[in-house]
Amino acid sequence: MPEQRVIDGRAMSPPEPLELAVAALREMASGDELVMVLNCEPYPLYSLLDRNAYRHSSRVREDGANEVRIRKL
Repeated sequence: MPEQRVIDGRAMSPPEPLELAVAALREMASGDELVMVLNCEPYPLYSLLDRNAYRHSSRVREDGANEVRIRKL
């Protein structure tokens, strides 16, 4: 069964959220989802995802935070 993991990086300093995301991506199985909540758009992460087998979408939540949903294909 696919799993979902959430990383709330709003109180973290760069590059900690990116480092946690990379570690989580390594552990993900096909169909798993990683949700990141951040104060900014994670452009370096988008580049990494685009180069590898991950699908992602992002939106700005009502509280102003960026929410990025990442799935491993």
